[in-house]
Amino acid sequence: MLYDRVMVRISPEDGERRSSGGIVIPATAQMAKRLAWGDVFGVGTSVRHVKVGDRVLFNPEDQLEVEVQGTTYLVMRERDLHAVASELTEHGTGLYL
Repeated sequence: MLYDRVMVRISPEDGERRSSGGIVIPATAQMAKRLAWGDVFGVGTSVRHVKVGDRVLFNPEDQLEVEVQGTTYLVMRERDLHAVASELTEHGTGLYL
């Protein structure tokens, strides 16, 4: 990756979802714009706040798609990321924004 670009793969669990009542909502269902979680697989030399392996929150609809060795990735600028999740192990467990 070059400059401030980040290559992300959308997390597989962002496909089908279940409602609180147990109804399966397919990934193709039309809903309001929804942010997605993904894993960072590549970063450019000018990226400052994200590293490979981080889990990030972003809008997948406005990004460029690329296929590398049969796997689909999204390429975006670092400024298009909304959050980076990190595990906080000193004071608890889980993901914190």
